[in-house]
Amino acid sequence: MQLIEIIKIIIIGIIEGITEWLPISSTGHMILADEFLKLDMSAEFKEMFLILIQLGAILAVVVLFWKKMWPFHLSQIKKREGPVIRKDIFSIWFKVIVACIPGVIAAFTIDDFVNEYLHTPVVIALALIIYGILFIVIENRNKLTQPRVKTLSEITYKTAFIIGLFQILAIIPGTSRSGATIIGALIIGVSRVASAEFTFFLAVPVMFGDSLLKLLKFGLNFTAVEAATLALGMVVAFAVSMFSVKFLMSYIKKHDFKAFGIYRIALGIIVLLYFGIKAIVIA
Repeated sequence: MQLIEIIKIIIIGIIEGITEWLPISSTGHMILADEFLKLDMSAEFKEMFLILIQLGAILAVVVLFWKKMWPFHLSQIKKREGPVIRKDIFSIWFKVIVACIPGVIAAFTIDDFVNEYLHTPVVIALALIIYGILFIVIENRNKLTQPRVKTLSEITYKTAFIIGLFQILAIIPGTSRSGATIIGALIIGVSRVASAEFTFFLAVPVMFGDSLLKLLKFGLNFTAVEAATLALGMVVAFAVSMFSVKFLMSYIKKHDFKAFGIYRIALGIIVLLYFGIKAIVIA
């Protein structure tokens, strides 16, 4: 593998590690990265690679939130033997399953249409701008109200299902998986911290499932270079995600999401201008 390709893969991994968790759309950033960083790989492998490196990002969340996500713990109670089952954590995972249902149905019914017709710079740019505006509007509205759901444990099955309905919007490229679920949660009165934490829980089965489907579609016949490419991308995404998740959780305890909204709007305008000018030049 050439040094320039290694550098490109590292940059892609850094972009994935940052943008997967911040509500700024990893897809929007990936389309720009792909425009300037032409990876030397087949179109089929690149499609799979850009999905599979998400596993590195999701493993970072699993590591950071292990105690909150893993329901089996050794007993700390004196003289008690065997594992302790955390029913509250099981309850959260059952709610996550409920929240996943709308997205799974949407993926099997309209995913092909979205991949064929909506993966365009214009759609991505508009999604970036529209949801950026929504973040600003919702946060301005929420200044006057207090969240009715302040902690992760207070999320009900009904609330989880409604958040899952919003996750359907993430199928549209440029929306951002975390952005769609966080916006939905904020609209129905969930606090910023609880919204982000539930988004992390929800991302685990969704991203693992998405990666598995892409892997099965591509097959397991990797060359040594392809295997090294995947490993490097995932390791970098994992390392960067460790920092970006910590940053997000620290940031939203003191600030709202408006800064991310402003960033999305700016990026959307840049995407529109760049690809608009490119189309004029080519014409």
